[in-house]
Amino acid sequence: MSAEDVGDAACCITVADEPVVLLPSRALWIPNQQLVCVADLHWGKAAAFRAAHVPVPTGGTHADLTRLTAILQHTAASHLVILGDLLHDRSGRHEDTMHRIASWRAQHAAIHITLVRGNHDRHAGDPPSTLNIKCVNAPYRMGPFVGVHEPETDLEYTPALDAPGYVLAGHLHPHVTIRGRGRQALRLPAFVVGAQRAVLPAFSSFTGGGMYTREIGDALYGIADGQVIPLTPS
Repeated sequence: MSAEDVGDAACCITVADEPVVLLPSRALWIPNQQLVCVADLHWGKAAAFRAAHVPVPTGGTHADLTRLTAILQHTAASHLVILGDLLHDRSGRHEDTMHRIASWRAQHAAIHITLVRGNHDRHAGDPPSTLNIKCVNAPYRMGPFVGVHEPETDLEYTPALDAPGYVLAGHLHPHVTIRGRGRQALRLPAFVVGAQRAVLPAFSSFTGGGMYTREIGDALYGIADGQVIPLTPS
């Protein structure tokens, strides 16, 4: 599938002289590389909360894996790059959670998966080797793009690359607030696209937002009603 076939729900833009597609499922697709990027999956987060005796619902990892399967099928991507925070915590490595993840991986054994380690990965540890996920430190080169987790910290290492690139990052869980009449307000997950870097929304459905601070020149693309919408924040 090409960038021209994305449909009305997604948003195709050009960065680093290359078309990329912002998907309403909180993923970024680079068609020319058959590559999909996601950030902040936080697998096992709910299990970690339950291990700490915090009553939270089950099924979050299953729902996110189902959404990820739909993305891979829709794009026919051959490479999935995770921009940090694959596992939430060591205490989230619950047997049922890891079994579900292993079953999902077996169904997508042909997909090459690369994890660019994030701050949670350093505490949770690399995923089991049986999942066949390549784990690397930032920065990670992807053609004209550079994958990192923390844009404020990992960018310090980009000069070590042979040449600078357009940065794709996570970690900040960006949202945008849309305000209506009276006191109406709606908070939406968003993609942030700047001149030198883009920040992806957290892929996990069980992850909040709020660490992103808008910079001059940033374009925001909110996700609402299954669509990616260019926004001007209030």
